[in-house]
Amino acid sequence: MKIALAQLNFHVGNFKSNTSKIIEGIDKARALGADLVVFSELSVCGYPPKDLLLHEAFIDSGANSVMEIAEHCRGIAALVGCPVRNMSDTGKPLFNAALLLSEGKVVDKVHKSLIPNYDIFDEYRYFEPGEGAGIIHFKGFDIGVTICEDIWNQIPDSKGRRLYKRNPVKEIAASAPHCVINISASPFSFNHTIERKKTCEAAASACKAPLFYVNTLGCNTDLIFDGGSFAMDKNSQTAGRIACFTEGLALFELLPDRNVSVVRAVAGLNDRYNETEEDLVYRALVMGVGDYFRKNNLTNAVIGLSGGIDSALVLALAAKAIGAENIQAIMLPSKFTSAESVKDATELAKNIGCKLDTIPIETSFEAAAHSLSALFTDKGSGITEENMQSRIRGLLLMAVSNKSGALLLNTSNKSELATGYGTLYGDMNGALSVIGDLYKTQVYSLARHINRLNPQLIPENILLKAPTAELRPNQKDSDTLPEYDILDKILIQYIEEQKSFRDIHVPGANDDLVTRVLTMTDRNEFKRRQLCPVLRVSQKAFGEGRRMPIVAKYR
Repeated sequence: MKIALAQLNFHVGNFKSNTSKIIEGIDKARALGADLVVFSELSVCGYPPKDLLLHEAFIDSGANSVMEIAEHCRGIAALVGCPVRNMSDTGKPLFNAALLLSEGKVVDKVHKSLIPNYDIFDEYRYFEPGEGAGIIHFKGFDIGVTICEDIWNQIPDSKGRRLYKRNPVKEIAASAPHCVINISASPFSFNHTIERKKTCEAAASACKAPLFYVNTLGCNTDLIFDGGSFAMDKNSQTAGRIACFTEGLALFELLPDRNVSVVRAVAGLNDRYNETEEDLVYRALVMGVGDYFRKNNLTNAVIGLSGGIDSALVLALAAKAIGAENIQAIMLPSKFTSAESVKDATELAKNIGCKLDTIPIETSFEAAAHSLSALFTDKGSGITEENMQSRIRGLLLMAVSNKSGALLLNTSNKSELATGYGTLYGDMNGALSVIGDLYKTQVYSLARHINRLNPQLIPENILLKAPTAELRPNQKDSDTLPEYDILDKILIQYIEEQKSFRDIHVPGANDDLVTRVLTMTDRNEFKRRQLCPVLRVSQKAFGEGRRMPIVAKYR
């Protein structure tokens, strides 16, 4: 039997587009001689649909699309993902289903057994867990069908604990299937690719059968999906893999000998597993920005340039994603802005090839200061006046965005967002946070990676000079924050690794410094709660995957 894997970029709620893509994939697979073509989890409606699943019309649209797709399954079968109603009078209202379509009908279905409810996942809000081993029969083959999380209970965590009582892989293995298929919507994070591979290897080994893995592609709001679909033989050796971050169709042949269960690659593969972290994150963020614009029918962006590394990186990523000609960069200097920063920003814009405008903020700042002078008598100058500069910049950038219809991109990094080193309604403005899941040290690494791809695109001086907000004379980030190579290590242990104060150990950081960093992180949750969506590239990004109370006292 020949099985095609279709790795496609779906759009949440866009049933017309998704249906068209699936039908086109079916036609291409049929032309290659495939007997079965497999699409990703919830491919019909796009992932994650969130509370759209609570709308009856949304579920009806999915059902109608499934029947339209089924009509095109003539001489070929398709396995698609779609929400379906739970007809029982108990339990959640829906199932997350894999539907086997053939000759104009839904001929079989499997419901997702393990429903994740952690980090960015909240599927148990909507879906009832499926029951029984997911086995479908097709052309004389017994096929174990799993949906994303169903294979992730095979390997226990570092403490020897499994999250679920059920193990669908073990249940399927008892049926001695000819192969296992997993349809997924597994979000990208820079260290997740290898974890996926190990998980699938364990499932293939347990079932003593080949495994076909199809992951979705693209970005929907803040979640980025890298694809990386593949097939592996019963010995857990990868037979072929579709390249990450690109649509593709690959064809494999499953032979009937259960003892051998050979998987043979036929076409459309790229076997790279040696991507660097910087390369993966670069392609993820470019796709994230590009899809945010394309799927929202947006074309143009506004970016505030400071002459520093963060805005430089955001500009480079955005130019790659939507084209430099569609970006308006704006420099907003004050009396504290150095000639060096102006020069660096000007050179960067020239290298990128985008438009650069300059709007000095000194007159606006003086007007605001004058308006407040009666209230601020004898109070001196300090952080309030620094924040006023940032908020004036935010006001002007949002005005340009409103007037032009261009989207303002936020340029805050994760180190700043964690510690509150940013101004609410100022430099935290924007509709999309491009690098809000990158610590400052990662920002520098990614900028250097971009310069390896495009030599000197980001001026070297931006990479070499000490970072500064330039809100007061001779200001440096290190006046307020620890050095970033120490700060980021503390934050990673606290945020990503979820360690308590007593367990955080970083060379060069004493207990007082760790306490200060954790205190800054905790007390600035209120700022992050008002932040725009952050493109997720780590396993613990700010947003829906990290839900911390604002009003709390605990360490």
